[in-house]
Amino acid sequence: MPAVLMVLTGAKTWTMKDGTPHPTGFWSREFVEAHKAFTNAGLAVRIATPAGVIPVVDELSFSLDYNKDQADVDAQKAYLSDLASTFESPLSLADVDPADFDVVFLVGGHGPMQDMAVDPTIGGILAAILDDPKKIVSAVCHGPAGFLSAHRSDGSWLFKGWKLTGFSNEEETGATFAGNAPWLLEDRLRLAGAEYVALPAWAPNVVVDGNLITGQQQVSVEDTAAAVLDKLRELA
Repeated sequence: MPAVLMVLTGAKTWTMKDGTPHPTGFWSREFVEAHKAFTNAGLAVRIATPAGVIPVVDELSFSLDYNKDQADVDAQKAYLSDLASTFESPLSLADVDPADFDVVFLVGGHGPMQDMAVDPTIGGILAAILDDPKKIVSAVCHGPAGFLSAHRSDGSWLFKGWKLTGFSNEEETGATFAGNAPWLLEDRLRLAGAEYVALPAWAPNVVVDGNLITGQQQVSVEDTAAAVLDKLRELA
């Protein structure tokens, strides 16, 4: 049975450019839809966070502005409630053995901008998975912030030259955070050397480059998870 490591932020706040703490966490839909797709396909799923911190959901992710309707929000809340005990005992990234997993999937929300982007242990996990052509690295929305701390022993960035996507500057502006954000994900990914690919704001977009699969934002998560499952079947 293939195994998936879903990496969630442990951050509860995101420090803005003016120093104010903005409440954050992981984005509900991005976790729920991916977790549901993976478990329904029979994959074994484990959750990990930096330092094994208990993750919290970003309350903004329940806003009707970012969801289909209230029934959709209620269904997400019920799904998360059923997994409450799982969230109470996540793996610490420092304790993860990449050999135990076939897929690593980084969930978004603004939290990864605070902790996953600078985590000292996530890079080794990503390198071990990405370097194995039979395994898959995947991330959605702000999840690729976790890629930024992944460097090889010679100092080169792990994802230099790879095609990928993530939350765009246009989307960050539309979400009203760009002006006070300490940095923007699209900018950092481009500057680090990624071949960043985006569609217009809020359009579903999945970029597949070998065994790297990324989704642009929360409306791309179903397609991203489906692409992971398709790639697993291809690699089997």
